[in-house]
Amino acid sequence: MSASIVNSIIKGIQGVVGHDPVPLHEPRFTGCEWDYLKECLDSTFVSSVGQFVDRFERELATYTGANHAVAVVNGTAALHVALRLAGVQPKDEVLIPALTFIATANAVAYCGAIPHLLDSEAHTLGVDPLALRDYLKTIAEISDGQCINRLTNRVIRVLVPMHTFGHPVDLDGLLAVAQDFHLTLIEDAAESLGSWYHGQHTGTFGHMGTLSFNGNKTITTGGGGAILTNDSELARQAKHLTTTAKVPHRWEYVHDQIGYNYRMPNLNAALGCAQLEQLPGFLMAKRCLFEQYQTAFKDVPGVEIMKEPEGCRSNYWLQTLMLEESVASQRDEILAATNTAGLMTRPVWRLMHRLRPYQDCPRMNLPVAEGLERRLINLPSSAGLI
Repeated sequence: MSASIVNSIIKGIQGVVGHDPVPLHEPRFTGCEWDYLKECLDSTFVSSVGQFVDRFERELATYTGANHAVAVVNGTAALHVALRLAGVQPKDEVLIPALTFIATANAVAYCGAIPHLLDSEAHTLGVDPLALRDYLKTIAEISDGQCINRLTNRVIRVLVPMHTFGHPVDLDGLLAVAQDFHLTLIEDAAESLGSWYHGQHTGTFGHMGTLSFNGNKTITTGGGGAILTNDSELARQAKHLTTTAKVPHRWEYVHDQIGYNYRMPNLNAALGCAQLEQLPGFLMAKRCLFEQYQTAFKDVPGVEIMKEPEGCRSNYWLQTLMLEESVASQRDEILAATNTAGLMTRPVWRLMHRLRPYQDCPRMNLPVAEGLERRLINLPSSAGLI
């Protein structure tokens, strides 16, 4: 059985992407990238000032439907600033999924706050709102308008759901929990540009949302991220805080608080503008890739391809193979065999409490997240494969 399923998975992947070595996810540059980069270089405005930064922010806001987008150097910086603007203080607790990339937890730690780890649900891979509600009923109380962890006496200030691999989380359920327990909701939408929840773009439901444009994302600016918000004052503060909190003046250097040098360079924004123009085509290619994987694996026992939640439209950033529990013990064998065959596959991230920096963080029971950790494998997912 072991050799059979491993061979079937290799055959299934090769039937879609071919037999040559294939990376997990690589960027695709087939638009105006060279033209915009040359225009940027010719202008000499390659750093944090220039027309492409403003243009990228405008076009990103238009695409997502957010009133404002503030471009920054990476997704972690975006989340860090969003947490700061949400009022996160040292020793506060911030609710995040245990199943996430470490950047989510790191952004909390940058604020001097403490990640509080949550379980997932299998059909979205994101935070389970029903389990979270039941958990908060047992450990939290509302006092003076704040959610207090009775076990630690710390304020639980913010809830940060993450849209795993681009699949929208149950936002209706989580927004209801946030309202009932006096929590601010910030979406970690780093992986979900081009994903929609009941017709509205992810990252636009909460107090703020954050995006990433790393080299392995659906579109890339090389390195980059953005903060989305519908609040004009929050957008103003985000831009101010990410530009070293410098008070505008033609020549004076006056800074009115401790800020961050987080603004996206114009050179990166030029790349982003060209990539954003191609986003509809990238999304179409990724959906086609999902459909081909789904066909390739429909008759392979013990596995299935992760599909978008009902009522949602996923960007299918990373195509994901879900192993049944009966074959989960063979995950590492599958990973070894596929990578040896030149097919770059990856396991899901280690859960946050299994990492040394966050091993002592408060957490709820994590049965679903621990099961997903054993069962998920990411497949080659580049838009250029189709």
